[in-house]
Amino acid sequence: MRCVAALLRAVTTSAINTSISLSWAGEPLRGTAQLPASKSESNRALIIRALAGGGQLDNLSDANDTQLMQRLLANPEATAFDAEDAGTVMRFLTAYLAMTGRQTELTGTARMKERPIGILVDALQELGARIEYLGQAGYPPLRLLGRTPQPATDEFTELTVRGDISSQYISALLMVGPMLASGLRIWLTGKVGSRPYIRMTQALMQHFGAQCRDLGEVLEVRPQAYQPTDYTVEGDWSAASYWYALVALAPAGSHITLPDLRRHSWQGDQAIVDIMAKLGVNTEFLAGESVRLTQTGNTEEFTQDFTDCPDLAQTVAVVAAALGVPVVMTGLESLRIKETDRIVALQQELAKFGGALTDEGEGRFRASSEGFQVSGQSVATYHDHRMAMAFAPLAMRGPLTIEAPQVVRKSYPQFWAELEKAGFSV
Repeated sequence: MRCVAALLRAVTTSAINTSISLSWAGEPLRGTAQLPASKSESNRALIIRALAGGGQLDNLSDANDTQLMQRLLANPEATAFDAEDAGTVMRFLTAYLAMTGRQTELTGTARMKERPIGILVDALQELGARIEYLGQAGYPPLRLLGRTPQPATDEFTELTVRGDISSQYISALLMVGPMLASGLRIWLTGKVGSRPYIRMTQALMQHFGAQCRDLGEVLEVRPQAYQPTDYTVEGDWSAASYWYALVALAPAGSHITLPDLRRHSWQGDQAIVDIMAKLGVNTEFLAGESVRLTQTGNTEEFTQDFTDCPDLAQTVAVVAAALGVPVVMTGLESLRIKETDRIVALQQELAKFGGALTDEGEGRFRASSEGFQVSGQSVATYHDHRMAMAFAPLAMRGPLTIEAPQVVRKSYPQFWAELEKAGFSV
């Protein structure tokens, strides 16, 4: 069996169209899989710790996005920053650098330059930041030219922000809110997506001493300095979703244990527990912050709103199609502006297996299949880590090839090694 670690080292330094083949021997899946720490928690904690001026962070994610955030924050005198393909890095750093008065440039990959940031820039400019676009208005790259501090008043500084594009804009603004002399009040308009990520941001802010309130359509942050504080990052529920998919598609009698997952989590992707219960996977919370996933085989058709957990959509669509269990999916609007247009990518790749993601209008999509078969197909990943990991579990049903497997470094660098450890031929 090829050594995955050596393979990925070669993949990283060779042509990006390198691929790997996956297959499963046929026996039940069993054992323990290691998850990365939460990338979402890690990147928020890194920004808040920087604003607080200290604190020990344990179990930080080894995902590329988090390692990138650490490197950039550790270089305070840089005249240019490259956020690569990391959405949280681009958006969180834009707010952090702007509100700390930095004069620098911020850029990213070609795809990042196609992902909108105008809503965040407009809000920061209202708060006194001086920001220019170096290319197309509303999109990176950016030139940050410092900030004009606003005087303190008896009333909150107020902003009105759309919530239907990306919750990362809102989280970025919340995290710099305590720095403002009058604090910050954000009025949210439209349908707010990924609200659990906003709650996660507020919980971490409060852990570091900030005072903030969620009043539904209004978010408030009082002017108060963060306090240096220690924090241990939880395991990543988004990464756990791929193991749920593996158990769902595995032979009867399969089960897997995942450590470092909390019953009371701040992560919205813990919704995978209830979703996968309908696709035949039971979750048992064990002592010591771990869970045991067991295949039950009990499946049912259902409708699921992914507004609060869009990163689970690809995983669920693939499993539903493979099992032949139709699932109606809503709340997919943000998938259009991720690492790729994930709706189009899903439609194209599912079709190779006999699956479909059908647009039924009014924001409704149906994941389904007729004659779904895995027989050596090659899956394109579109520079998207979640495409690679969402389709990899299909190897339980037959051999397949994953193109550009190095994309998983963005959030789960050890994914292929963990599959090999679990018994896959990689």
